[in-house]
Amino acid sequence: MKVTGDQALVKKINTSIALEAIQLHAPISRAQVASMTGLNKATVSNLVNELLEQQLVLEIGPGQSSGGRKPLMLLFNRHAGYTIGIELGIGSFTAILCDLSGQIVLEEANIPIRSNESEHVIDSLCDTITALRSQAPSAPYGTIGIGIGAPGMVDEEGNVLFAPNLGWRNVALKRAIEERFPGAIVTVDNEARAGAIGEWEYGAGEKAQHLVYISAGAGIGTGTIIGGELFKGAYGYSGEMGHMTIEANGRKCSCGNRGCWELYASEKAIAEAGKNVSYHSLEEIMQAAEQDEPNALHTLHQIGEYLGVGIANIINTFNPELVIIGNKLTQAERWIRKPLLRTVQQRTLQSHQHGLQIHFSSLQQRSTVLGAANQVIQLFVGRTKVSV
Repeated sequence: MKVTGDQALVKKINTSIALEAIQLHAPISRAQVASMTGLNKATVSNLVNELLEQQLVLEIGPGQSSGGRKPLMLLFNRHAGYTIGIELGIGSFTAILCDLSGQIVLEEANIPIRSNESEHVIDSLCDTITALRSQAPSAPYGTIGIGIGAPGMVDEEGNVLFAPNLGWRNVALKRAIEERFPGAIVTVDNEARAGAIGEWEYGAGEKAQHLVYISAGAGIGTGTIIGGELFKGAYGYSGEMGHMTIEANGRKCSCGNRGCWELYASEKAIAEAGKNVSYHSLEEIMQAAEQDEPNALHTLHQIGEYLGVGIANIINTFNPELVIIGNKLTQAERWIRKPLLRTVQQRTLQSHQHGLQIHFSSLQQRSTVLGAANQVIQLFVGRTKVSV
């Protein structure tokens, strides 16, 4: 019998529904999968048999009986393959190797980059990818792919169109990695959008339907989830909130604009404030703040206030239920939290504060690498976004 495209699509969707149920609720029996998903028992049995053959699902022995024969329980095989997640930063990058559940197996943090020239950066990335692949545990599908979160504007083809903090324009990053690792799944996205996925899947997001992730480090980027879906914009360029103007006649930004949010609420503000004092990095200003140095305390307080100004604008625009602050500035939560929350309360519409939560990321600087890895995992398992 000829299988039509419609039949194939229905089977793919049903497989994704069954697999997602197993991922989220294991250990689980076939009968429980059928009950939970609404699929009939025969369909579930056939789908599970195929997933067992594909080694994406494992049987782990009998569970509790409800009166008849004890059912065989199912687990998602998180060790069926491994994936690499990378966050490309300014002057360094971080890479992880994780299993299909997002559990980190190996991590290479803050690998220095001697030059921001794209060719040099790509060579450094590929050296680390090769090293992580060689250390990956044996698995049926090996290392399935590489996900990269990059700063700046990234289109749907994985080209970095404009990354002012790197000095990049029109760098075909996805294609360059694919050429070096043929057959691997490769994804490239904006680092803050990847961070939003990381938080939504593994962090404070808790599957929130409407959340905004603020990546505050060398610059500022944002990732927005609306109705349970990542918002990319008409052409895939959303998230450049770090370049919204908050000072009409403010300092000149590397993007060409003036008064951009990230000039006042990221590590750039520390560099500016440190011109006449002894600190020039987040680590140095925190050391000074530990000693109650007045300029350091004032600078961190101002950064918290400016973060609050931008976040209030975002809340008034998107009305999210959850805002998560991540990346390096989470290390300074002790000093920036109170002025940030106070500013948000003062500047946000009262109606938009109802039910609103603001959290600093529990993943800290791993939101993006985990989100980038997850983008590869989702392509590999082929999960369709269907609610279970």
